[in-house]
Amino acid sequence: MKITLLVIGKTDARYLAEAVDEYKSRLAHYLPFELAVIPDVKNVRNLSEMQQKEREGELILKALQAGDYLVLLDEGGREFSSTEFAAYIEKKMHSVPKRLVFVIGGPYGFSEAVYRAAQEKISLSRMTFSHQMVRLIFVEQVYRAMTILNNEPYHHA
Repeated sequence: MKITLLVIGKTDARYLAEAVDEYKSRLAHYLPFELAVIPDVKNVRNLSEMQQKEREGELILKALQAGDYLVLLDEGGREFSSTEFAAYIEKKMHSVPKRLVFVIGGPYGFSEAVYRAAQEKISLSRMTFSHQMVRLIFVEQVYRAMTILNNEPYHHA
């Protein structure tokens, strides 16, 4: 199984991009992981929030492959502790044959079509984080999950 984090727009802040890259390289030791970037929607100033969500939704759905298991990172999703998330990942490693795709939506969330296509929603926190910070937090939590599953000391460091 491969884990894919699908995001809209590149990470502008260099320090965040470097931290995400650090955790991506650490994850390579455990499982295939990719960060797939969908380019920002153009001319957003001329679009309503709904139109922007619809355009982003079309791009998200176009990026999916047959057999993908789609999980939205959404404020209304299920919350996990780090150890619960590790157990969740372990279960998915045994049940998802191809790609486990997590998606961070745009600034206004997801279109209805994306919600309908998703198998699950999870939330990283009840707090709100910038979309760019969520990338780092999520990749770090996947890395932490892998260290938990492998009984490595990182989780208690």
